[in-house]
Amino acid sequence: MALGTLFIISAPSGAGKTSLVSELLTRLDNIQVSVSHTTRQARSGEQDGVNYHFVSRQQFETMVATQKFVEYAEVFGNFYGTSEEWVNNTLTRGIDVILEIDWQGADQVRNKFARSKSIFILPPSKQALLERLKGRGQDKQSVIEERVAAATEEMKHCNDADYVVINDQFEIACNQLQAIIEVQRREINSKRHEKLLIDLLS
Repeated sequence: MALGTLFIISAPSGAGKTSLVSELLTRLDNIQVSVSHTTRQARSGEQDGVNYHFVSRQQFETMVATQKFVEYAEVFGNFYGTSEEWVNNTLTRGIDVILEIDWQGADQVRNKFARSKSIFILPPSKQALLERLKGRGQDKQSVIEERVAAATEEMKHCNDADYVVINDQFEIACNQLQAIIEVQRREINSKRHEKLLIDLLS
């Protein structure tokens, strides 16, 4: 069985990454999103094991010490990490994997998975980012300002990715994400059959 492909999707807070990935999963088969471990508290409506694996800081530190993560990072005072065992097992079963992680994690994963493909999602403008963060109604003004400042730094790393998608109009951005994944699947499929085609056509 052929290995699945690892897709890394990064974006600053408020760029719409989570909504895009959720829609993408309704359109594509044979693809799963990794559920990260985090030390932050669950927000209203979030479920353990569905949105995140919520763990204590001590549990997280133990997992770091025993090298359970393919990547981990601290974001706004909380830790986030991706289970290496889950990623490897899923890819081995021929299932594509999406990692929703920040640029720091993306760098770590690219170094470990040479065949991975990374996508960076950008907002159409700084003003649009600010309005989306305010529209959530979840954070104080001081937190929003902190997130905008962090987003500015994070967006400087967009050119490290293989692809950049601008989330201005949701449907267009989702179509672009879907096209990127489908193109990668076709390329892998073509390489898989390359030897057979050479034999058949020679």
